[in-house]
Amino acid sequence: QVQLVGSGGGLVQTGDSLRLSCTGSAAIFSNYGMAWLRQGPGKERGFVAGISWSGGSTRYADSVKDRFIISRENAKNTVYLQMTSLKPEDTAVYYCAADKYGRSQPRKDNEYEYWGQGLQVTVSS
Repeated sequence: QVQLVGSGGGLVQTGDSLRLSCTGSAAIFSNYGMAWLRQGPGKERGFVAGISWSGGSTRYADSVKDRFIISRENAKNTVYLQMTSLKPEDTAVYYCAADKYGRSQPRKDNEYEYWGQGLQVTVSS
């Protein structure tokens, strides 16, 4: 049973912006913290950004701070990742994930209960 569905990946150029979206069930968005993680070529999957269930707390990886913004609209059961000033090193498969503890901080992969399908983001130089 698919719980989270992502959209918005694509091919962009250095300096461009892109917005990822992830939509799920009301049960998830009423209680779960949400996060975006990514896995670049030859790299392990890592935390990008997280947002608490209420939206009142956000966390970012240092590599994306001041360039990416995570937000959520619980009424639409959707979380977003607005990415600006994209760099080639942002090239990765991006995943949304749901944290049952409702928090924004990074967690280990096996602590996220639901995952969206991966979204390819490619930034050309």
